[in-house]
Parts: sequence; structure tokens; C-alpha cells
Amino acid sequence: MVLKVRKKVVALPGCPMSKCMNLLGGCWTPEVLWSLSEGPRRFSELRRDSPFISAKVMTSRLRDLEHRGVLTRNVMPTSPPTVEYELTGLGKELLPAIRSIVAVGSRLLLRDSTA
Repeated sequence: MVLKVRKKVVALPGCPMSKCMNLLGGCWTPEVLWSLSEGPRRFSELRRDSPFISAKVMTSRLRDLEHRGVLTRNVMPTSPPTVEYELTGLGKELLPAIRSIVAVGSRLLLRDSTA
């Protein structure tokens, strides 16, 4: 079966799914975004939320997400310096996808606990 190519539809450059997964696909990235979904968090709070992530990997994830424009890093002029991380507009746009993943994961956990 041969598909007809529509002449009036302009193809998107690249794949939208790949573009989004490029942001979400890093190791521990969904966990970091989920931790930031309730508002700004300090580094130590993020570490407490995800105790299985080493400080080195957490720092790497946060720098990468900041570089990609998913979150902002705010250094407060205190002694010692305090740093807070917060989702940007782009980061907040990703939250519905993260919430959907959490909902499916919750149902899977429930299903596994009843089996």
C-alpha cells in the first residue's frame, strides 16, 4: 500500500517526540523535575527528595537542565551562599508529561501490590 503525500501539509523539522525526550531523557531528569514541580528547592532539599542520586550526578543534571533552559539557578547573597533551583516556563510545560508518567507508575505499583 502506497501512502499519498499531502501537498498542503508542511512537515515539521525533526521529530517532536524526540525533541521532548531529548529534554526528559537524561538520567534522573524526571525525578529532578518532579521535585521542582511544587516550587523552588535548594540543592540539599533536592538531594533529600532523591537520596539515590549522588551529589556529583545531581550537580551534573542541574547544570545540564539549566543550560537547556529547563530550570534557573538563583544564588542568594547570604553567608554561606544559598542556591535555589526553579523551573522555567519550558520546565513547567514538561510537568503534564511528568504527571502522566507518575499517574501510570502509581497504577502499576498498585497493580503489582495486589498481584
